[in-house]
Amino acid sequence: MRPPVARPIPRFIAAASIEGLPYGRWAQQLRDALAKAAEPHAEEAGGGLAEVTWFPERSWGGRVFVPAIAPIEGREGEYFGYVSFVRAEDGEPSDLKAEADFTDVVVEDNPDWQIDLNEEVVGKWRGEGERRGDVTLVWGTPMVRGALAATAELDGDVVDQAPVSDERFTLIALDAVKGFPDDLYLEVRLWGSRNVELARESLYEPGE
Repeated sequence: MRPPVARPIPRFIAAASIEGLPYGRWAQQLRDALAKAAEPHAEEAGGGLAEVTWFPERSWGGRVFVPAIAPIEGREGEYFGYVSFVRAEDGEPSDLKAEADFTDVVVEDNPDWQIDLNEEVVGKWRGEGERRGDVTLVWGTPMVRGALAATAELDGDVVDQAPVSDERFTLIALDAVKGFPDDLYLEVRLWGSRNVELARESLYEPGE
């Protein structure tokens, strides 16, 4: 028997990826949705989407999320976002929705980065009393060699994990958890063979 946990928060809330990376007509359909979501930013960003890099899908709350990044055409910078959809029992997708934003802070200008991370809040969690948090989609690329798995952790407590496939990974976990004595914020860690930790990154800059 085990006593009650000190921080009763949801862990491993997302289903594992069951499909490979998008390709063919399906990839084009997803790209069209992502490009439409990026259109309102095109003038400020200085260009549209270039070639899209897709990341492994994850499912939560009845929807499948497929994250992506894409360079900005004609200038330095990057779009980031995701396409989500509902997968019917026959496997056919419906109700496609996309979110996109852009940044001029890219990994090429930051050689000290060990993980190139992106994140978007996709939902909310409400617990007992004032306990709450953001359901956050996190996707990234290792900048170190040999990464086999990624974990999302809150104060050292693993709340999601995923394999690193084709140098890409996707996580869904609670972040910015409040209502406990200390607020909890996500940290992503990369692991190699024999459970050797290769890198760790917070979703927040120091001082945030």
